[in-house]
Amino acid sequence: MSKPTTKDEILSAAQFERDALEKFLSELSSEQMTQPGIVGEWSVKDILAHLLEWEQMVLSWYATGRQGKTPAVPSEKFNWGQLPQLNQAIYEKHHPRDLADIQKEFNASYRKTMKTIQGLTEEELFTRGHFPWTKTNTLAAYFGSCTGSHYRWARTEMKKGMKAKKGKTK
Repeated sequence: MSKPTTKDEILSAAQFERDALEKFLSELSSEQMTQPGIVGEWSVKDILAHLLEWEQMVLSWYATGRQGKTPAVPSEKFNWGQLPQLNQAIYEKHHPRDLADIQKEFNASYRKTMKTIQGLTEEELFTRGHFPWTKTNTLAAYFGSCTGSHYRWARTEMKKGMKAKKGKTK
């Protein structure tokens, strides 16, 4: 799938990939969703928490930038070269949480992310450096990374992990 170049394309890609992810998730039991070892030590629940946390980070960066401030991207404690450590911290933050809570927040985060994208103009989304904190990137690159392409990555990894687990139990 090519990189979206319009707001409609970002929204469509996000919706398409989210629908495909939801269809896959609907076929899983709660037990399957909390079973570790799907992606490394992560369960499906942990992957959903990962997705919602990244959506929340992007929403936070955007909100901070709208206030004229410069957000710490990707976080206060980690730089882009430390994504494995950041992702591990996300795992540790959310791993103890209940599946139902993660699912509820996962859905709410998606709705908020989509509503935020819908409220942006093409110029805000696609003008490089429109928001100073994005530097030479577009805001669309951040939103596209935490929606459509991230949902596709999650679904693909979950399918591989579930298939590998099934193969080990035979």
